[in-house]
Amino acid sequence: MGAHGFRVPLAVVWASAAAGVATLALRPRSGLIEPAPVEVREYFSSEEIDRARAYQRPQRLLGLAAMALDGAALTVLALAPPRPVRDALERAGRRPLAGSAAVGAGLSLGFGVLGLPLSAIRHRRAVKAGISVQKWSAWASDVVKASAIGAALNAGALSGAMALLRRFPRSWWAPAAGGATALSSAFILLSPVLLDPVFNKFEPLPEGDLRREVLELAEKAGVQVGEVYRVDASRRTTAANAYVTGLGRTKRVVLFDTLLNDFPPGEVRSVVAHELSHVRHRDVQRLLAWLGIAAPGGMYLAQRLTDSIAGEQSEPTPDVLPAFVLSLGLVSFLGGLAGNVLSRRVEQRADTFALELTKDAESFIELEKRLAVKALADPQPPRLLQKLLGTHPDAVERIGYAVAYARAEAG
Repeated sequence: MGAHGFRVPLAVVWASAAAGVATLALRPRSGLIEPAPVEVREYFSSEEIDRARAYQRPQRLLGLAAMALDGAALTVLALAPPRPVRDALERAGRRPLAGSAAVGAGLSLGFGVLGLPLSAIRHRRAVKAGISVQKWSAWASDVVKASAIGAALNAGALSGAMALLRRFPRSWWAPAAGGATALSSAFILLSPVLLDPVFNKFEPLPEGDLRREVLELAEKAGVQVGEVYRVDASRRTTAANAYVTGLGRTKRVVLFDTLLNDFPPGEVRSVVAHELSHVRHRDVQRLLAWLGIAAPGGMYLAQRLTDSIAGEQSEPTPDVLPAFVLSLGLVSFLGGLAGNVLSRRVEQRADTFALELTKDAESFIELEKRLAVKALADPQPPRLLQKLLGTHPDAVERIGYAVAYARAEAG
């Protein structure tokens, strides 16, 4: 095997090592409660467990089927594109940057249409289960808006990628790694004010007891929040959630109106305290740091895979883009497995922080039970699936944190 033959295996080693090092270096090491052993049926009835699994298993299969369908279609486009696709890519090569933008938009819209039937089935099942309250017209409107935004973003991304490929045909992975981190930072910074309002209505949490309690919790946690927002999630779902988003002045804690309307104050405080942990410990910045460490190895692997599929070119044209997107998708999926390990650890610390800030294990346990039941979430999904794809600890593990905390406080 020549030197070229070792490029992909060496790239796999580098990308894997970089993702692993990033995860180990950035994972929280303190402020963690190890979960007490908990039996799922102590907290969830057999009916609740069976109903959740009857809903989630087909949803997972549909999601995996959509992923497999996209992967298969992209593989065909990269390895043996149909004649009309080859002709379109050839025409795009006459004006490489503008043509790449057209390819990016076309791929985004095409894969959106390809996955539409499976997405519609998932939506129909969510409506029948009582989780989604969106009518088909509202769902279709969101699909159109998401498709338009996705097409625009992909057009810009692939046009920029082609510029790098042509400017640095042998080493585009290096500037692409920096660009990926910079673009992710810009997306996190701008999406709360530019993209999120396209789909939901946000308003500052109104003056009153809840806002006062939120600000008191923030002060107790040593956190300065840019703003706490209420979002009209009830127009889509009956499930409840909260999240932290943004950087700098766009940083905000967002609470679903379903959470504020349907959950008692103690449970809302637990959610708020959890989200304050993400602000206190700079978890959004931690995500970007992980990407900054892992991206060079990942992009190098993406370049080696792209060259293996499409062949090395001294002056690349848009016909390499299907191979580029396929390679990037593979690298992102595999890198995400390592990122999920970090994410679960970060969420574990946020749960610990919430318990220590509120000192209310009972409300925390009731919160986890209620969240799982309302969302028809499997309280204890298959172990391998959770280890590979889970971004958060499951409900049973999170209840285990509260049980361990309560025992420690009592003893």
